[in-house]
Amino acid sequence: NRTLTLPGNADGEILTSNSPVGKILQVKSSAKTGRTSIASSGTNIYDISGLSVDITAAATGNKMLIIAMVAVSSNSSGMGTLLRRDSTSIFLGDGGGNRGQLTTNVENQGNTIDTKVVPITFLDTAPDTSQHTYKISVQETDGGGNTFYINRGSSDSDLANRTTVVSSITVMEVAA
Repeated sequence: NRTLTLPGNADGEILTSNSPVGKILQVKSSAKTGRTSIASSGTNIYDISGLSVDITAAATGNKMLIIAMVAVSSNSSGMGTLLRRDSTSIFLGDGGGNRGQLTTNVENQGNTIDTKVVPITFLDTAPDTSQHTYKISVQETDGGGNTFYINRGSSDSDLANRTTVVSSITVMEVAA
């Protein structure tokens, strides 16, 4: 036999050990293992193929924990990554003046062999229970027309020190 005590008002909440709040409801992940390059034009935004996850929240207001690592290099500055939900960038630095707004910056790499691995972690709120695509995109903020290199350095010679690395994105739905 167990005794159940209810709250004294109509707005109370009963929590049990079976409460779903904070539990991981689903996990979706994608990894990009191949090398690619993306030539930019102006300040256009380019999705990185293979770095996207489609997910449908079980309830509006649940949290979506996005964890990504992107291996990217460039031979220019003013370039970086964007975390996006569908066509909306959702995790950006504050703008000001003529400054570009990105999730992470990709530094101008003087060494054409190296690749910079940039981590991204963000907690988004599910806006509804429709399917959404979380993805990593790239953008050049100064419009100089340069190239992004994904999972490789800008030099892609067939040599042992020209490595291919990996990028990934994982989205976890957390009950709110």
